[in-house]
Amino acid sequence: MDRTLFGAEHDLFRQSFRQFVEREIKPNQPRWREQGMVDRETWRKAGAAGFLCPWLSEADGGPGGDFLCSVIVMEELAYAYESGFAMALHSDIVVPYLHAFGSAEQKARWLPGCASGELITAIAMTEPGTGSDLAAIATTAVKDGDDYVINGAKTFISNGQLCDLCIVAAKTDPDPANAHRGISLFVVEAGRAGFTKGKKLDKMGMASQDTSELAFEDCRVPAANLLGVEGAGFMQLMNKLQQERLCVAIGAQAASEQVLADTVAYTKERKAFGKPISKFQNTQFKLVECATKVEIGRAFLDKVIAGHVAGQHLVKECSMAKFWITDTSQEVIDDCLQFFGGYGYMLEYPITRAYMDARVQRIFAGTNEIMKIIIAKQMGL
Repeated sequence: MDRTLFGAEHDLFRQSFRQFVEREIKPNQPRWREQGMVDRETWRKAGAAGFLCPWLSEADGGPGGDFLCSVIVMEELAYAYESGFAMALHSDIVVPYLHAFGSAEQKARWLPGCASGELITAIAMTEPGTGSDLAAIATTAVKDGDDYVINGAKTFISNGQLCDLCIVAAKTDPDPANAHRGISLFVVEAGRAGFTKGKKLDKMGMASQDTSELAFEDCRVPAANLLGVEGAGFMQLMNKLQQERLCVAIGAQAASEQVLADTVAYTKERKAFGKPISKFQNTQFKLVECATKVEIGRAFLDKVIAGHVAGQHLVKECSMAKFWITDTSQEVIDDCLQFFGGYGYMLEYPITRAYMDARVQRIFAGTNEIMKIIIAKQMGL
């Protein structure tokens, strides 16, 4: 499918990043999966090459590109079956909070390091007892002089071991009547007393992603680390979740495309009963169904990306893209895996890892059931 989103400068950016993937990512993937995280040095190399926060202006220490450059990064990582190098989380989910809600002093202090890879970021919303219901978080931040004292626990935090900065959602007003107006966001630096990076969690997929538990015990944070104004946290989160869900859809769509392409090639090579399995009608019908889902997903997603880049309010459409594309991605990958037979169950095969990686896409950034609730509200139901 011809894509009209990108210009010549984006094509050059894709070519450059694809070379970076071949040189700096693919050779290291087995080791990253074994150690459960990506090397810090690779983060710095990505920053030096202009691949982190590519949309960030030069005045803020960034490369001066746009969000479409970020789309390219997400797609190329998915094409390379790399699910653990959380560049999109850092560049397009966490850092936009600093850019949109940070003071001039905060932006000058942190944004250049985020673009260079010297500072790796995480965002801590989810708690052991709270997932999609952000208003119910139990972590507290109590004002004490010129500081806030944070207490609480977070879990399933991507970049949890590597992060140098963590944006933490905490209750500054414990009154249940002010559930949505009582949340604030704080930037907490790694190494601050009372901030503990807990165990790295063992997961079904995303083996090279350092998903972790985090703990805050009487962690004192200067009031200067409050992001925006006190009590604005819930609205800040709602403001940025549109792009977060779009990012998930972009990665899932690209994963489907790559798995389908690799499966088509494999079925032409694998033989059964004296001929390639691509010649069997069942194979053809299944792959046609997969291809149709992939083409429909691409057409809708590119339309949503274009609208998002143009600044349109697309809460409904981004929620649709997130739930539908992640659902169909898992269907496509599952159907494709079947053609690999027993090899599709072996971890040495990329499609096996893609199958495991796909499952969480329907859970994080708001479960797909939550997406449907949001869409229903946007429809006035």
